[in-house]
Amino acid sequence: MKSALDLVAAAKASITEIPVDQAEAAIKDADVLIDVREGDEFAAGHLPGAIHASRGMLEFKLSSNPALSARDLKVVLYCKTSGRAALAAAAMKEMGYLNVKSIAGGYDAWIAAGKPVAKPDMPSFG
Repeated sequence: MKSALDLVAAAKASITEIPVDQAEAAIKDADVLIDVREGDEFAAGHLPGAIHASRGMLEFKLSSNPALSARDLKVVLYCKTSGRAALAAAAMKEMGYLNVKSIAGGYDAWIAAGKPVAKPDMPSFG
């Protein structure tokens, strides 16, 4: 039986993973940046310009959004440490997407490199 780590390792062997120092250039060149973490993780902080599509709902969100359905769409994915993003990139490849990249080390590597983070405005009840 394969473990989650086995599945991630297999996914990483079949996808394009970019180091964090190349991420900003890849994001500028991309059509869309997708955060595949859970909603509470996204709300706590995310890469500027990212849209949210949790790993568990990614295929459904891609299939139901015409703006995300072009197979030649340039996509950059990330999660917390890169495991979920690798699985998501492999799934997108299987769906027929041709240009998907995952950020090695994910959000944690981005933070460690001192890169900017966006946080949604919280409502004020004052």
